[in-house]
Amino acid sequence: MAGSTFGTIFKISTWGESHGKGVGVVIDGCPAGLALSEEDIQKFLDRRKPGQSKYSTPRTESDQVEILSGTFDGKTTGTPISLIVRNENQKSKDYSEIASYYRPGHADYTFDAKYGFRDYRGGGRSSGRETIGRVAAGAVASKILNEMGIRLLTYTKSIGPVSIDENRFNEREISANPLYMPDASAAAAAQEYLNQCMADQDSSGGIVECVITGMPAGIGETVFDKLDSSLAKAVFSIGAVKGFEIGSGFEAASMKGSENNDAFITENGRIAKATNHAGGILGGMSDGSPIVFRAAIKPTPSIARPQHTVKRDGTPVEISIKGRHDPIIVPRAVVVVESMAALTILDLLMLNMSARIENLKNFYEP
Repeated sequence: MAGSTFGTIFKISTWGESHGKGVGVVIDGCPAGLALSEEDIQKFLDRRKPGQSKYSTPRTESDQVEILSGTFDGKTTGTPISLIVRNENQKSKDYSEIASYYRPGHADYTFDAKYGFRDYRGGGRSSGRETIGRVAAGAVASKILNEMGIRLLTYTKSIGPVSIDENRFNEREISANPLYMPDASAAAAAQEYLNQCMADQDSSGGIVECVITGMPAGIGETVFDKLDSSLAKAVFSIGAVKGFEIGSGFEAASMKGSENNDAFITENGRIAKATNHAGGILGGMSDGSPIVFRAAIKPTPSIARPQHTVKRDGTPVEISIKGRHDPIIVPRAVVVVESMAALTILDLLMLNMSARIENLKNFYEP
């Protein structure tokens, strides 16, 4: 299977299946000398692990990470970092019935079409559990970015019809409610909405927003590896993502140029912008202002409500999916979106070191 490797210099390869012995990631290209512990990575994994509220799957997993290689005396050595999280609570028999039909909204049919067979136990590689490797690697990337003064703030912007009110935005509230919403009133309304979805044996989607601050201007390549296109590819690689926008996004299509253009100003002796409709990116490169993007997350496709589908031979059948599933993916996707953004940003920062001859000369100057 191709397509499990991401990045150019800071490169990761995720591995493992939902109901296999474990899942993990190998990180190549991490600089030596970074102080790194399992606790650093565990903080990120704890944000996505299941069973933390009634709005996530009841599958009980500690998701404890182990560093197998790439560190010595608490610091990275510059060699590949291998991380593993062992699966502890698989219930493969919950999925035995799924082997006979294709679940709506899942990759069952496409896996069969491509490979001629599929791992029906929780989806195999197409399971959301694959994102553990991304989050573990994202924790390492984020630690490097933090040392450079670059910060990522990611949260749930909306769930179903319920959106946060920017006038009530409270960063501390993000970790204070199970939906990771920075607005307590919106979080309460969203929980009522989800309770009704669950009572109806249904699920919901939503939107995750990420704000990146501290980015220098000029990061991103100008043609195929633009910063915005790289972020879009990274975020779209997350299985549940169905939409992506930066800055004003789709709203820009209904604006005039005079409204959408961000005027340049001088602020505290530095060039800045009066507005940020571009979302911090111009010509595929960071412009020094906050990078703001959003990801639309689809409703969880595994629902108990009866659905129509077909068996592998085309025979029609009505199904009601059993097993342990999230009624909404959005809250656990927040840290996954953040991790993919961190990996993208760090890789492009490393690539940018070769953009000017003086960078090379300064690095190797005696």
